[in-house]
Formats: sequence, C-alpha cells, structure tokens
Amino acid sequence: MELITADDIAAAAKRLEGVIQHTPVELSRAVSGAVGVETRLKCEHLQRTGSFKIRGAYNRIVQLDDDERRRGVVAASAGNHAQGVALSAQLAGVPATIFMPTSAPLPKVEATRGYGARVVLEGEGFDDALAAAQQWGQAHDAVFVHPFEHPDVIAGQGTVGLELTEQMPDLRTVVVPMGGGGLISGIAVAVKAWRPEVRVIGVQAAGAAAFPAALAAGEVVALDRVVTFADGIAIKRPGALTLAHVRALVDDVVTVSDEAIARAVLLLVERAKQVVEPSGAAGLAAVLDERVKAGLEGPVAVVLCGGNVDPLLLGRIISSGLYEEGRYLVLHTVLADRPGALSQLLQLVAGEGANILAVEHHRLGTRLGILEVEVELELETRGPDHIAAVLSCLRAAGYPTTA
Repeated sequence: MELITADDIAAAAKRLEGVIQHTPVELSRAVSGAVGVETRLKCEHLQRTGSFKIRGAYNRIVQLDDDERRRGVVAASAGNHAQGVALSAQLAGVPATIFMPTSAPLPKVEATRGYGARVVLEGEGFDDALAAAQQWGQAHDAVFVHPFEHPDVIAGQGTVGLELTEQMPDLRTVVVPMGGGGLISGIAVAVKAWRPEVRVIGVQAAGAAAFPAALAAGEVVALDRVVTFADGIAIKRPGALTLAHVRALVDDVVTVSDEAIARAVLLLVERAKQVVEPSGAAGLAAVLDERVKAGLEGPVAVVLCGGNVDPLLLGRIISSGLYEEGRYLVLHTVLADRPGALSQLLQLVAGEGANILAVEHHRLGTRLGILEVEVELELETRGPDHIAAVLSCLRAAGYPTTA
C-alpha cells in the first residue's frame, strides 16, 4: 500500500497557511523532573476547534472539485473530527452533515452545530455513527470525509510533525495518542523524512487498543468492544492505510489505563495550567506511567492532541485523579451510638491534618449492633503516606477502619 510522502505534507502545509495556528511547544518542568528526561508539550489542544483535526479535514475538503462541493460532505465523529470538518466546510463554502454517537459530549455537539453543520445523533459509539454516515453519504451522493483513512487527511495531520521538526531541532522522541492512527501516521512520515533518527511512539487507551492486535496479525483486526472514557481515541479498528504507515514508520505502540490518563489530565490542570481532554492526555500518561521508559531519549515531545472536554467529565476526572494521587480518601468505621462519639473521631482526623469534606451516618441497613453506627468520611489528604498515617491513627485508637 502506497504511503504518503513528505512532499504531500509540505503541500498540505501551504494549503493550511492562514487557516490553522502553529501551536506552541512548551517545556514541562513538572514532567521533566518526574521522568528524568526533558519533556516538552506540543499544545495542539490550543488549535482552532480545540484539536488537530482541522488540519486533515481542511486539507481534504479544500481540494474537492466544484461538483463535489455542490454535493456536500458527510462525516462521522465522537466530536473533534466533527468540529474540524464543520469549520473546514464552512470556510470552503461546502454544506456538511455530521453523524455523532448519542453519547457524544454536549459541548462537542453544540460546537459542531455552531460551525454551521447539520448534526445527526446515531448509535452508541463512533463505529455506529461511522456506518450511519457512510450509508447516508451513499444515499445522498455526498463526499465522505473519513477521520483518518485518507491520504489527504493523513497529510494534513502530518503538518503537526513538520512543525515539531522546526520547533525542536534537538528532538529525539515524539509520543502521540492513537485512535484510528491518522495523526501518528502523518507525524511519523514528517519526522522520519526530516529527522529519521527520532523515535515515534504511539499510545492507545488499554480499553481501546486496536493497533497492537493488528500489528501482531499483520492485518486490520477489529475489537469486539471498546471501554474507555477517552472518547477521542475509542476506535474499534484502525484503517488499512494507517496500519501500513504505523507498521512502516512507528517505533513502538504502548497502552495506558484510564486511571493513568486521569492522573495526566490532573497534572496538566494543576501544574501546566492546561485543560486537555482524556484522549489528548494519553501520550503524557504513557510518559508519566513509564510505559515508554525503555529507550526514552530526550528531548521528548508529547503531543496534546485535543482539549474539548465536557466540564462535567473534567470534574469527575479531576476527582479520580486526586483519588489516584492519594489526595482524596473515603473511609468507613464504626462508632458507639452515643453523644460525643463522632466528635472524638473527627478530632482524631483533624489532629492528623486531614480536611473533612463530608460525613455520613448509617444506622439502618447495616449488620451492626443496635448501639452502633457506621460512619463514612470523605477526606482531603496529602498523598499515600498521609493516608497511611490517618488510617494508622484511627486503628490505633480502636476504630475498625476500611478505605
């Protein structure tokens, strides 16, 4: 299968002039210190529409002929590609219909409509929306703009890699989130063309890791299901074209857990002051979780590929990340049901420096004695060592405690 070339990416870069932003690369001292390797963040979440997707979508749509433009375009997306296609079509004066899964975050749906596209909610996940979009496109003779499986889309995404080679002359490793593989395919072509010594590492969510199986089999393999909160990379199967690029040019593909992604999102908010969606933080999660420690050579560029996160989900992610970091603790214990018993417990907790967020009593529906009460405490803590100290203190005082 024929791969795209560096010339394709250079041509795409010219088409994108004045349309996209050249997103910044920022040194992360927090990450660099944690992993012992200089790490910089390619802030593609600051791109127009909040992700890299406009690069490939515009490069595809702007090359349509007059007849194709009149027929309009159709696409399927969990959110980021939808916005990229919608804005690209608006800029090119082309009508667009976008199919999105019913589970798509509301902000992404509304943003897509805001760019002038007609949105159709269909199916539970991306693959359902993809099938519906392809069927609709055939019935209405519309041009299908695939999120990753097209040379023009891959070439557009490859301009991220072209920028990186210009912004980081000393680049040694680039870490890229992977869904269908369009972004890493384009980046790999660019990087290997201009800087062949640079290692390219792809990262998938463990619950949506289609590429490892496909690479092992030597052909496209579809997952039965995907289970991850990183909706932007929740793809059941890669494309044949992207698989060919990954096999030829990507040095390694690793996976990360949703818990590791949550910790990465939290670090970005807290230390880098960057709001990044779960799929956009997957590459950083792999670096922090030491999934790419073997052979990791700096300076490292981590692509933060998207920032379109539902505020409600962001709150849950931050809470999950705090829990994983030992900054939040829920514990249960048993008290004598008498005046002053709860006060004594809370004084012990306060004495250990834990901040009490919530207290709940449970008298009914438990297996306790009539003169006992179960108490649930939600605490703000300072890390695993602090949690251990709080639990040790309570147990030493005779409180049976579970956390």
